[in-house]
Amino acid sequence: MRRFVTASAAFLALAAIASTALGADVVPAASVHATAVQVQASQKQKQIREQHIGRVALAYYGGEIARLQKGTWHWERVTGARLTPPVNRSLTQLSPAAIKRTATEWRLRLAEAYDNALHPPHLRQFMCIHRYEGSWTDTGAPYYGGLQMDVGFQQSYGGWLYATKGTADHWSPLEQIWTAEKALRSRGFWPWPNTARYCGLL
Repeated sequence: MRRFVTASAAFLALAAIASTALGADVVPAASVHATAVQVQASQKQKQIREQHIGRVALAYYGGEIARLQKGTWHWERVTGARLTPPVNRSLTQLSPAAIKRTATEWRLRLAEAYDNALHPPHLRQFMCIHRYEGSWTDTGAPYYGGLQMDVGFQQSYGGWLYATKGTADHWSPLEQIWTAEKALRSRGFWPWPNTARYCGLL
């Protein structure tokens, strides 16, 4: 009888182990499937988030890059510098980090272009001429602006500014001075014979 009880207990224990083992085979299979579904859902959500971040980055930094490029090219044209080439690749091909990096690079280029524009080679001389000429916003045709440039002069040396902004009275003082700098390269200070003499430049 004792042997029977012992055998029965062993059998029940073995059955319990077998049942547990069988459960370990079946339940994890369902669990693995559920986990796979969860992973796929998580990956899809991550992809959606990344796409959203990409669209937001493109919308913001795309406009910012366009503004910075325009500003950079403006001052490069004004000073006669070589234009910085545009971005080689479409922004849609760049990652959000690369788009942000590109915006930073153009921000630095704009700062450099504007800093160069702040230092015309003959700033002091043209400021002296300006003292004896007119207001920077002088509209008294046929001469315009602080260095009294006629339309022919503006078209010859500041054609891009004239085409985009009109006569020199609509230009900033820096834009007017840099236009005069371009004339200076070939004509010296002779376009301002009287005031240049007052300044000791002729």
